[in-house]
Amino acid sequence: MNIREEAAKMKLVAPELAASSIETRNHALELIAQALEAQKAEVFAANAMDLKAAEENQIAPAIIKRLKYDETKMRDSIAGLRQLQGLADPLGKVMLSRELDEELLLSRISVPIGVIGVIFEARPDAMVQVASLCLKSGNCAILKGGKETTHTNRVLFEIIKQSAIKAGLPESCLLQAELHNEIDELLACDQDVDLLIPRGSNQFVRYIMEHTKIPVMGHSSGICHIYVDRAVDQEQAIPIIVDAKIQYPAACNAVETILVNRAIAEEFLPKMAKALDAVKVTLRGTKEVKEIIEGATGISVDCMAEEDFATEYNDLVISIKLVDDVAAAVKHINYFGSHHTDCVLTTDDACAAYFAQTVDSAGVYRNCSTRFADGFRYGFGAEVGISTGKLHARGPVGLEGLVTYKYLLTGKGQIVGDYASGKKQFHHKDLQI
Repeated sequence: MNIREEAAKMKLVAPELAASSIETRNHALELIAQALEAQKAEVFAANAMDLKAAEENQIAPAIIKRLKYDETKMRDSIAGLRQLQGLADPLGKVMLSRELDEELLLSRISVPIGVIGVIFEARPDAMVQVASLCLKSGNCAILKGGKETTHTNRVLFEIIKQSAIKAGLPESCLLQAELHNEIDELLACDQDVDLLIPRGSNQFVRYIMEHTKIPVMGHSSGICHIYVDRAVDQEQAIPIIVDAKIQYPAACNAVETILVNRAIAEEFLPKMAKALDAVKVTLRGTKEVKEIIEGATGISVDCMAEEDFATEYNDLVISIKLVDDVAAAVKHINYFGSHHTDCVLTTDDACAAYFAQTVDSAGVYRNCSTRFADGFRYGFGAEVGISTGKLHARGPVGLEGLVTYKYLLTGKGQIVGDYASGKKQFHHKDLQI
Protein backbone atom coordinates (compact mmCIF):
# COMPACT_ATOMS: atom_id res chain seq x y z
CA MET A 1 0.00 0.00 0.00
CA ASN A 2 1.22 3.46 -0.92
CA ILE A 3 0.21 5.86 1.86
CA ARG A 4 0.67 8.95 -0.31
CA GLU A 5 -1.66 7.63 -3.00
CA GLU A 6 -4.26 6.57 -0.43
CA ALA A 7 -4.05 9.93 1.35
CA ALA A 8 -4.64 11.70 -1.96
CA LYS A 9 -7.78 9.60 -2.53
CA MET A 10 -8.94 10.37 0.97
CA LYS A 11 -8.50 14.10 0.41
CA LEU A 12 -10.88 13.87 -2.53
CA VAL A 13 -13.65 12.15 -0.55
CA ALA A 14 -13.23 14.35 2.56
CA PRO A 15 -15.85 16.89 1.35
CA GLU A 16 -18.32 14.04 0.84
CA LEU A 17 -17.86 12.87 4.43
CA ALA A 18 -18.08 16.47 5.65
CA ALA A 19 -21.44 16.82 3.90
CA SER A 20 -22.90 13.61 5.34
CA SER A 21 -25.89 13.92 7.66
CA ILE A 22 -25.64 13.51 11.42
CA GLU A 23 -28.11 10.63 11.11
CA THR A 24 -25.74 8.78 8.79
CA ARG A 25 -22.73 9.35 11.00
CA ASN A 26 -24.62 8.29 14.14
CA HIS A 27 -25.90 5.21 12.32
CA ALA A 28 -22.31 4.27 11.56
CA LEU A 29 -21.47 4.50 15.27
CA GLU A 30 -24.44 2.30 16.15
CA LEU A 31 -23.43 -0.30 13.58
CA ILE A 32 -19.89 -0.33 15.02
CA ALA A 33 -21.29 -0.91 18.53
CA GLN A 34 -23.48 -3.76 17.30
CA ALA A 35 -20.65 -5.35 15.30
CA LEU A 36 -18.27 -5.20 18.26
CA GLU A 37 -20.76 -7.12 20.37
CA ALA A 38 -21.51 -9.61 17.60
CA GLN A 39 -17.83 -10.25 16.76
CA LYS A 40 -16.29 -10.01 20.22
CA ALA A 41 -15.11 -13.63 20.13
CA GLU A 42 -13.01 -12.80 17.07
CA VAL A 43 -11.67 -9.64 18.75
CA PHE A 44 -10.72 -11.49 21.93
CA ALA A 45 -9.03 -14.27 19.96
CA ALA A 46 -6.90 -11.72 18.10
CA ASN A 47 -6.08 -10.00 21.38
CA ALA A 48 -4.97 -13.31 22.90
CA MET A 49 -2.44 -13.63 20.09
CA ASP A 50 -1.08 -10.16 20.82
CA LEU A 51 -0.86 -10.85 24.56
CA LYS A 52 0.95 -14.14 23.97
CA ALA A 53 3.50 -12.41 21.72
CA ALA A 54 3.97 -9.66 24.31
CA GLU A 55 4.73 -12.17 27.04
CA GLU A 56 7.13 -14.07 24.79
CA ASN A 57 8.92 -10.79 24.04
CA GLN A 58 9.02 -9.98 27.76
CA ILE A 59 7.09 -6.74 27.42
CA ALA A 60 6.75 -4.87 30.73
CA PRO A 61 3.64 -5.81 32.79
CA ALA A 62 2.43 -2.19 32.77
CA ILE A 63 2.42 -2.22 28.96
CA ILE A 64 0.76 -5.64 28.77
CA LYS A 65 -2.09 -4.19 30.84
CA ARG A 66 -2.57 -1.59 28.10
CA LEU A 67 -2.61 -4.28 25.41
CA LYS A 68 -5.37 -6.29 27.02
CA TYR A 69 -8.81 -5.93 25.45
CA ASP A 70 -11.32 -7.84 27.52
CA GLU A 71 -15.06 -7.75 28.33
CA THR A 72 -14.59 -4.65 30.49
CA LYS A 73 -12.79 -2.66 27.80
CA MET A 74 -15.24 -3.90 25.18
CA ARG A 75 -18.10 -2.71 27.37
CA ASP A 76 -16.41 0.68 27.79
CA SER A 77 -15.87 0.97 24.02
CA ILE A 78 -19.53 0.30 23.32
CA ALA A 79 -20.62 2.71 26.06
CA GLY A 80 -18.35 5.35 24.53
CA LEU A 81 -19.91 4.82 21.11
CA ARG A 82 -23.42 5.19 22.54
CA GLN A 83 -22.42 8.30 24.49
CA LEU A 84 -20.93 9.76 21.34
CA GLN A 85 -24.16 9.15 19.43
CA GLY A 86 -26.03 11.21 22.00
CA LEU A 87 -23.83 14.26 21.57
CA ALA A 88 -24.93 17.11 19.32
CA ASP A 89 -23.61 17.37 15.78
CA PRO A 90 -20.36 19.37 15.97
CA LEU A 91 -20.73 20.40 12.31
CA GLY A 92 -22.75 23.26 10.88
CA LYS A 93 -22.88 25.21 14.13
CA VAL A 94 -23.26 28.95 13.58
CA MET A 95 -20.62 30.58 15.75
CA LEU A 96 -21.04 34.14 14.45
CA SER A 97 -23.77 35.94 12.58
CA ARG A 98 -23.13 39.54 11.57
CA GLU A 99 -24.71 41.99 9.14
CA LEU A 100 -21.83 43.98 7.65
CA ASP A 101 -24.26 46.19 5.77
CA GLU A 102 -27.81 45.88 4.55
CA GLU A 103 -28.18 42.44 2.88
CA LEU A 104 -24.49 41.66 3.31
CA LEU A 105 -24.45 38.83 5.86
CA LEU A 106 -21.41 37.13 7.39
CA SER A 107 -21.51 33.88 9.33
CA ARG A 108 -18.90 31.57 10.82
CA ILE A 109 -19.77 27.88 10.88
CA SER A 110 -18.04 24.77 12.19
CA VAL A 111 -16.62 22.31 9.66
CA PRO A 112 -14.37 19.23 9.85
CA ILE A 113 -10.60 19.63 9.77
CA GLY A 114 -10.51 17.22 6.80
CA VAL A 115 -7.96 14.40 6.80
CA ILE A 116 -6.41 13.50 10.15
CA GLY A 117 -3.55 11.10 10.76
CA VAL A 118 -3.52 9.53 14.22
CA ILE A 119 -0.56 7.49 15.42
CA PHE A 120 -1.38 5.93 18.76
CA GLU A 121 0.15 3.65 21.35
CA ALA A 122 -0.53 -0.06 21.77
CA ARG A 123 -4.04 0.22 23.18
CA PRO A 124 -6.80 -1.51 21.20
CA ASP A 125 -9.51 0.65 22.75
CA ALA A 126 -7.76 3.68 21.24
CA MET A 127 -8.58 2.33 17.77
CA VAL A 128 -12.30 2.46 18.56
CA GLN A 129 -12.12 5.85 20.28
CA VAL A 130 -10.11 7.57 17.58
CA ALA A 131 -12.04 6.17 14.61
CA SER A 132 -15.45 6.92 16.13
CA LEU A 133 -14.53 10.49 17.02
CA CYS A 134 -13.23 11.13 13.52
CA LEU A 135 -16.38 9.73 11.92
CA LYS A 136 -18.75 11.66 14.19
CA SER A 137 -16.87 14.89 13.47
CA GLY A 138 -16.89 14.25 9.70
CA ASN A 139 -13.14 13.74 9.38
CA CYS A 140 -11.37 11.15 7.26
CA ALA A 141 -8.72 9.31 9.26
CA ILE A 142 -5.48 7.44 8.69
CA LEU A 143 -4.93 5.24 11.74
CA LYS A 144 -1.64 3.70 12.86
CA GLY A 145 -1.71 1.67 16.06
CA GLY A 146 1.16 0.11 17.98
CA LYS A 147 2.77 -3.02 16.54
CA GLU A 148 2.16 -4.85 19.84
CA THR A 149 -1.58 -4.95 19.07
CA THR A 150 -1.36 -5.72 15.36
CA HIS A 151 -3.86 -8.59 15.37
CA THR A 152 -6.43 -6.85 17.58
CA ASN A 153 -6.23 -3.58 15.65
CA ARG A 154 -6.65 -5.37 12.35
CA VAL A 155 -9.91 -6.99 13.46
CA LEU A 156 -11.22 -3.82 15.09
CA PHE A 157 -10.40 -1.67 12.08
CA GLU A 158 -12.20 -4.03 9.72
CA ILE A 159 -15.28 -3.96 11.95
CA ILE A 160 -15.21 -0.16 12.05
CA LYS A 161 -14.61 0.36 8.34
CA GLN A 162 -17.24 -2.12 7.18
CA SER A 163 -19.78 -0.57 9.56
CA ALA A 164 -19.01 2.91 8.19
CA ILE A 165 -19.45 1.73 4.59
CA LYS A 166 -22.65 -0.10 5.49
CA ALA A 167 -24.02 3.12 6.98
CA GLY A 168 -23.38 4.91 3.68
CA LEU A 169 -20.16 6.78 4.41
CA PRO A 170 -17.45 7.00 1.71
CA GLU A 171 -15.41 3.82 1.27
CA SER A 172 -12.13 5.72 1.44
CA CYS A 173 -12.93 7.66 4.63
CA LEU A 174 -10.78 5.36 6.80
CA LEU A 175 -7.35 3.84 6.25
CA GLN A 176 -5.22 1.64 8.47
CA ALA A 177 -1.43 1.82 8.33
CA GLU A 178 0.33 -1.18 9.88
CA LEU A 179 3.99 -1.04 8.89
CA HIS A 180 6.55 1.10 10.71
CA ASN A 181 7.95 2.60 7.49
CA GLU A 182 4.45 3.85 6.66
CA ILE A 183 4.80 6.41 9.45
CA ASP A 184 7.50 8.21 7.50
CA GLU A 185 5.33 8.04 4.36
CA LEU A 186 2.49 9.61 6.33
CA LEU A 187 4.73 12.40 7.62
CA ALA A 188 5.47 13.37 4.01
CA CYS A 189 1.78 13.79 3.08
CA ASP A 190 1.60 17.50 3.86
CA GLN A 191 -0.40 18.20 0.70
CA ASP A 192 -3.25 15.87 1.70
CA VAL A 193 -3.19 15.38 5.48
CA ASP A 194 -4.41 18.36 7.48
CA LEU A 195 -3.44 17.35 11.01
CA LEU A 196 -1.36 14.72 12.83
CA ILE A 197 -2.15 13.55 16.34
CA PRO A 198 0.60 11.38 17.83
CA ARG A 199 0.02 9.53 21.09
CA GLY A 200 3.08 7.96 22.68
CA SER A 201 6.38 8.64 24.38
CA ASN A 202 8.06 12.03 24.64
CA GLN A 203 10.78 10.87 22.24
CA PHE A 204 8.25 9.58 19.70
CA VAL A 205 6.12 12.74 19.67
CA ARG A 206 9.20 14.91 19.25
CA TYR A 207 10.31 12.75 16.32
CA ILE A 208 6.94 13.34 14.65
CA MET A 209 7.10 17.09 15.22
CA GLU A 210 10.62 17.37 13.83
CA HIS A 211 10.04 15.28 10.69
CA THR A 212 6.87 16.70 9.14
CA LYS A 213 5.42 19.91 7.74
CA ILE A 214 1.93 18.80 8.80
CA PRO A 215 0.53 20.58 11.89
CA VAL A 216 0.87 18.34 14.97
CA MET A 217 -1.43 18.30 18.00
CA GLY A 218 -0.67 16.30 21.11
CA HIS A 219 1.36 15.98 24.26
CA SER A 220 4.87 14.65 24.62
CA SER A 221 4.67 13.50 28.24
CA GLY A 222 2.40 13.26 31.26
CA ILE A 223 4.28 14.40 34.35
CA CYS A 224 1.31 15.11 36.61
CA HIS A 225 1.56 16.53 40.15
CA ILE A 226 -0.47 16.63 43.34
CA TYR A 227 0.28 19.38 45.86
CA VAL A 228 -0.80 18.56 49.42
CA ASP A 229 -1.43 21.87 51.16
CA ARG A 230 -1.08 22.46 54.91
CA ALA A 231 -4.88 22.98 55.05
CA VAL A 232 -5.66 19.52 53.69
CA ASP A 233 -8.24 16.95 54.72
CA GLN A 234 -5.71 14.16 55.27
CA GLU A 235 -8.27 11.34 55.34
CA GLN A 236 -9.60 12.48 51.98
CA ALA A 237 -6.15 13.08 50.52
CA ILE A 238 -4.69 9.59 50.92
CA PRO A 239 -7.27 7.73 48.75
CA ILE A 240 -6.98 10.45 46.08
CA ILE A 241 -3.19 10.05 45.89
CA VAL A 242 -3.40 6.25 45.83
CA ASP A 243 -6.03 6.30 43.06
CA ALA A 244 -4.08 8.83 41.00
CA LYS A 245 -1.01 6.57 41.12
CA ILE A 246 -2.29 2.98 40.96
CA GLN A 247 -5.67 3.07 39.18
CA TYR A 248 -3.81 2.93 35.85
CA PRO A 249 -0.11 3.75 36.38
CA ALA A 250 0.75 3.47 32.67
CA ALA A 251 -1.64 6.29 31.73
CA CYS A 252 -0.45 9.81 30.97
CA ASN A 253 -2.78 11.24 33.64
CA ALA A 254 -1.39 9.11 36.49
CA VAL A 255 0.34 11.21 39.13
CA GLU A 256 4.15 11.09 39.08
CA THR A 257 5.11 13.65 41.77
CA ILE A 258 3.66 14.48 45.19
CA LEU A 259 4.55 17.88 46.65
CA VAL A 260 3.84 18.15 50.38
CA ASN A 261 3.71 21.33 52.43
CA ARG A 262 6.63 21.21 54.84
CA ALA A 263 4.40 22.25 57.77
CA ILE A 264 2.54 18.91 57.74
CA ALA A 265 5.37 16.67 56.50
CA GLU A 266 6.13 14.94 59.83
CA GLU A 267 2.48 13.96 60.23
CA PHE A 268 1.39 13.36 56.65
CA LEU A 269 4.36 11.66 54.99
CA PRO A 270 4.27 8.50 57.12
CA LYS A 271 0.53 8.08 56.49
CA MET A 272 0.98 8.51 52.75
CA ALA A 273 4.05 6.24 52.65
CA LYS A 274 2.22 3.41 54.41
CA ALA A 275 -0.74 3.67 52.02
CA LEU A 276 1.46 3.68 48.90
CA ASP A 277 3.73 0.93 50.19
CA ALA A 278 0.67 -1.25 50.85
CA VAL A 279 -0.14 -1.16 47.13
CA LYS A 280 3.47 -1.82 46.12
CA VAL A 281 4.41 1.69 44.98
CA THR A 282 8.15 2.40 45.04
CA LEU A 283 8.92 5.68 46.80
CA ARG A 284 11.54 8.15 45.63
CA GLY A 285 12.22 11.44 47.36
CA THR A 286 14.60 14.14 48.45
CA LYS A 287 16.98 13.59 51.37
CA GLU A 288 14.62 15.17 53.89
CA VAL A 289 11.68 13.10 52.61
CA LYS A 290 13.77 9.95 52.91
CA GLU A 291 14.76 10.78 56.49
CA ILE A 292 11.20 11.47 57.63
CA ILE A 293 9.60 8.41 56.04
CA GLU A 294 12.32 5.90 56.86
CA GLY A 295 12.65 7.25 60.41
CA ALA A 296 8.91 7.00 61.10
CA THR A 297 7.96 3.86 59.17
CA GLY A 298 11.06 1.94 58.10
CA ILE A 299 9.74 2.01 54.53
CA SER A 300 12.59 2.40 52.06
CA VAL A 301 12.80 5.59 49.98
CA ASP A 302 15.18 5.98 47.04
CA CYS A 303 17.04 9.28 47.29
CA MET A 304 16.67 11.46 44.17
CA ALA A 305 18.30 14.59 42.81
CA GLU A 306 16.40 17.72 41.76
CA GLU A 307 16.74 16.99 38.03
CA ASP A 308 15.08 13.58 38.55
CA PHE A 309 11.72 15.31 39.04
CA ALA A 310 11.48 15.59 35.24
CA THR A 311 10.87 11.82 35.11
CA GLU A 312 7.67 10.22 33.79
CA TYR A 313 7.47 6.71 35.27
CA ASN A 314 4.26 5.20 33.83
CA ASP A 315 4.74 2.58 36.54
CA LEU A 316 4.27 1.99 40.27
CA VAL A 317 6.93 4.56 41.21
CA ILE A 318 6.37 8.03 42.64
CA SER A 319 8.50 11.11 43.42
CA ILE A 320 8.04 13.08 46.65
CA LYS A 321 9.28 16.55 47.62
CA LEU A 322 8.58 19.07 50.38
CA VAL A 323 7.73 22.70 49.60
CA ASP A 324 7.19 25.74 51.79
CA ASP A 325 3.88 26.89 50.35
CA VAL A 326 1.56 26.85 47.32
CA ALA A 327 3.73 29.39 45.47
CA ALA A 328 6.73 27.05 45.71
CA ALA A 329 4.55 24.15 44.56
CA VAL A 330 3.36 26.09 41.52
CA LYS A 331 6.92 27.10 40.67
CA HIS A 332 8.02 23.45 40.75
CA ILE A 333 5.03 22.29 38.67
CA ASN A 334 5.46 24.91 35.97
CA TYR A 335 9.17 24.11 35.70
CA PHE A 336 9.17 20.30 35.85
CA GLY A 337 5.64 19.53 34.66
CA SER A 338 4.40 18.68 31.20
CA HIS A 339 1.37 21.03 31.42
CA HIS A 340 -0.97 18.04 31.40
CA THR A 341 -2.98 17.71 34.65
CA ASP A 342 -2.07 18.94 38.13
CA CYS A 343 -4.03 18.94 41.38
CA VAL A 344 -4.12 20.72 44.73
CA LEU A 345 -5.51 19.03 47.85
CA THR A 346 -6.72 21.78 50.19
CA THR A 347 -9.69 23.13 52.16
CA ASP A 348 -8.34 26.68 51.75
CA ASP A 349 -10.25 28.50 49.00
CA ALA A 350 -7.59 31.18 48.59
CA CYS A 351 -4.88 28.55 48.12
CA ALA A 352 -7.02 26.69 45.59
CA ALA A 353 -7.77 29.90 43.67
CA TYR A 354 -4.08 30.79 43.48
CA PHE A 355 -3.22 27.29 42.29
CA ALA A 356 -5.94 27.34 39.61
CA GLN A 357 -4.89 30.75 38.32
CA THR A 358 -1.13 30.20 38.21
CA VAL A 359 -0.60 26.54 37.25
CA ASP A 360 -0.03 26.51 33.49
CA SER A 361 -1.62 23.18 32.63
CA ALA A 362 -4.44 21.88 30.43
CA GLY A 363 -6.20 20.48 33.50
CA VAL A 364 -6.07 22.02 36.99
CA TYR A 365 -7.90 20.06 39.70
CA ARG A 366 -8.86 20.46 43.34
CA ASN A 367 -9.45 17.57 45.74
CA CYS A 368 -9.82 14.80 43.16
CA SER A 369 -7.71 12.28 41.25
CA THR A 370 -5.73 13.33 38.18
CA ARG A 371 -7.11 10.19 36.49
CA PHE A 372 -10.29 12.12 35.73
CA ALA A 373 -8.45 13.78 32.81
CA ASP A 374 -10.17 11.76 30.12
CA GLY A 375 -12.56 12.51 27.27
CA PHE A 376 -15.03 9.78 28.23
CA ARG A 377 -15.13 10.94 31.86
CA TYR A 378 -15.63 14.52 30.67
CA GLY A 379 -18.67 13.41 28.67
CA PHE A 380 -16.96 13.86 25.29
CA GLY A 381 -17.82 10.28 24.28
CA ALA A 382 -14.11 9.53 23.99
CA GLU A 383 -10.93 11.37 23.15
CA VAL A 384 -8.54 11.29 20.24
CA GLY A 385 -5.76 12.34 22.59
CA ILE A 386 -4.82 14.97 25.16
CA SER A 387 -3.28 18.19 23.99
CA THR A 388 -0.93 20.21 26.18
CA GLY A 389 -0.58 22.89 23.53
CA LYS A 390 -2.47 26.18 23.65
CA LEU A 391 -3.62 26.59 20.06
CA HIS A 392 -6.89 25.17 18.73
CA ALA A 393 -7.48 22.45 21.34
CA ARG A 394 -6.29 21.84 24.91
CA GLY A 395 -6.82 18.97 27.32
CA PRO A 396 -8.82 15.87 26.28
CA VAL A 397 -9.57 16.35 22.58
CA GLY A 398 -13.13 15.37 21.77
CA LEU A 399 -15.43 16.45 18.97
CA GLU A 400 -14.87 20.19 19.44
CA GLY A 401 -11.13 19.71 19.04
CA LEU A 402 -11.64 17.98 15.68
CA VAL A 403 -13.48 20.79 13.96
CA THR A 404 -12.45 24.17 12.62
CA TYR A 405 -14.59 26.80 10.91
CA LYS A 406 -15.18 28.67 7.69
CA TYR A 407 -16.72 32.06 6.92
CA LEU A 408 -19.76 32.37 4.68
CA LEU A 409 -20.57 35.77 3.19
CA THR A 410 -23.84 36.34 1.34
CA GLY A 411 -24.59 39.53 -0.51
CA LYS A 412 -26.66 41.07 -3.29
CA GLY A 413 -24.13 42.50 -5.71
CA GLN A 414 -22.05 44.52 -3.25
CA ILE A 415 -18.54 45.52 -4.31
CA VAL A 416 -15.60 46.71 -2.18
CA GLY A 417 -15.10 49.80 -4.40
CA ASP A 418 -18.26 51.38 -2.97
CA TYR A 419 -16.93 51.09 0.57
CA ALA A 420 -13.40 52.18 -0.33
CA SER A 421 -14.75 55.34 -1.99
CA GLY A 422 -17.03 56.16 0.92
CA LYS A 423 -20.20 55.70 -1.12
CA LYS A 424 -21.27 53.02 1.33
CA GLN A 425 -20.34 52.30 4.91
CA PHE A 426 -20.28 49.17 7.06
CA HIS A 427 -22.53 49.12 10.13
CA HIS A 428 -21.40 45.74 11.57
CA LYS A 429 -24.55 44.64 13.37
CA ASP A 430 -24.34 41.34 15.28
CA LEU A 431 -27.43 39.18 14.82
CA GLN A 432 -28.91 36.72 17.25
CA ILE A 433 -27.70 33.17 16.60
